[in-house]
Amino acid sequence: MSKEKKVIYTSSNTYSTLNTLTKSTKNIWIVFHGLGYLSNYFIRYFSHLNSKENYIIAPQAPSKYYQGNNFKHVGASWLTKENTLEETKNVLAYIDEVFKTEVPANHPNLIILGYSQGVSIASRWMASRKINCNHLVLHSGGIPIELKPEDFSFLKNEVTVTYLYGNKDQYITEALKTEEVLKGSKLFGKHLKIEVFEGIHEVNKDFIKQLSET
Repeated sequence: MSKEKKVIYTSSNTYSTLNTLTKSTKNIWIVFHGLGYLSNYFIRYFSHLNSKENYIIAPQAPSKYYQGNNFKHVGASWLTKENTLEETKNVLAYIDEVFKTEVPANHPNLIILGYSQGVSIASRWMASRKINCNHLVLHSGGIPIELKPEDFSFLKNEVTVTYLYGNKDQYITEALKTEEVLKGSKLFGKHLKIEVFEGIHEVNKDFIKQLSET
């Protein structure tokens, strides 16, 4: 009879940054990519922002794999349904180290954005570590079902949470829209704003630009 066992070992992982953190920095962004992305590609969606005012940090999902049949392009996944609890612990511990390394205690405006699969990581990390950012953007992804309103009771009054998606998103059905809005309202209450843009399942660079200037 087979047995599944566990070992504990030290691991490392990369992440990407864009621009330089200086006294002129207005916003620090921590951005979590979606399924199939690499951080050094995903971070390009933020290259149109004012480089002096915005410092972007893009953690890298640890599980890489080849995409397509030609085995040329590499993507990555944050989590799967296999051993999710244990893998979540590993991912959050990695993000903790990125945060500790990159974000000073007296940091400027902090924006956390999760796109697609990255929504689950951004929201889980905030909830478990009690991270008080200025703005949380849940972009075109699903909010984890295990999260509860008390997980976000620490949020300060000025924190804004935006649930953002395209009106032609091929992955978000009408039923799912309703489910996510209800879930978000229950979790975030007065903090929640719903933003719908004209488009499919894609990163909304216009909203990102607008948010960087507010």
